[in-house]
Amino acid sequence: MKYKRKKSKLAYVLLALCVTAGIVAAYVLFIRPVNLGTAAGYVYIDNDDNADSVRLKLEAAGHGYDLTGYGALATLCGYDSHVKTGRYAINPGESVFTVFRKLKNGLQSPVSLTIPSVRTLDRLSAELAKRLMVDSAQIMKALTDESVCQRLGYDTATIAAMFIPNTYDIYWNTSVDALLERMKKENTRFWDSSGRIAKAKAMHLSPVEVYTLASIIDEETANNGEKPMVAGMYYNRLTLRNGEYPQGMPLQADPTIKFAWKKFELRRIYHSLLDIDSPYNTYRYPGLPPGPIRIASVAGIDAVLNHVKHDYIYMCAKEDFSGTHNFARNYGEHLANARKYAEALNRRGIR
Repeated sequence: MKYKRKKSKLAYVLLALCVTAGIVAAYVLFIRPVNLGTAAGYVYIDNDDNADSVRLKLEAAGHGYDLTGYGALATLCGYDSHVKTGRYAINPGESVFTVFRKLKNGLQSPVSLTIPSVRTLDRLSAELAKRLMVDSAQIMKALTDESVCQRLGYDTATIAAMFIPNTYDIYWNTSVDALLERMKKENTRFWDSSGRIAKAKAMHLSPVEVYTLASIIDEETANNGEKPMVAGMYYNRLTLRNGEYPQGMPLQADPTIKFAWKKFELRRIYHSLLDIDSPYNTYRYPGLPPGPIRIASVAGIDAVLNHVKHDYIYMCAKEDFSGTHNFARNYGEHLANARKYAEALNRRGIR
């Protein structure tokens, strides 16, 4: 009888040890944290990844224990055949099981995508590609495809006006088409807010025309405080009607000449540069150019919509190189201001 009781106790002990070992094994394999740090790590999974390469990325992002449990789960669930692209957060304290469930179900964490205020579409494409899975060439191809632009309500000259340089939460693996559709929605939301549509209508300008004028103003000055003043001057030129300019005074905006020549580094615009036969030559052709000459800033757009009402029609950079301007009501005043600026350039040896 005593032998049977000892045997029974031994069986219970062995069972308890097996259960304990199972719990420990389960903890080590599936419950123990992947990320032992204090901040989230991120795993970027693209189209070329498989279960093994994902494991390597997890190890790099987590800096935690080994991922034997991940291998077991991946094999059990056939993960190698169902790898989902995306950007996944590996938060401190999350278990192997929790992390694997995210990957398996495609539970991504968005990136904060900032639309930069850059000059050209190829530069925009390059900057977007740095933050998203898509290639810059794919983005550029779409932005220069007339059918794509028309579907979005623009053309290849005006498509830049769709991009409002704010910051947006967006999934890293977003396709080019989805990205452009998102930007279209954000553009609509932007113009529907703060009475912007009503202000544009009051100026007899479309949102694209406002954006185009804003892009010129952004090139003229980086001083946000002065932009409404500059906007007022250009708006005066657009709306000026007299015997000499029955259709409005030419904008005569130097930044459009730089854009036409694709020489953004120019510091002085000589008369010989004004002969270029380009629709962006606002010395030759009246009105606004066909589209924006850069991604306009929100400050620039709002400067146009809230422009200062004055009677200036000329401006020239100040001779103190402060980045601001001297304004003039007539050509004689403007020539005097231009002379002072030219002399300052000469003193500095700027050609």
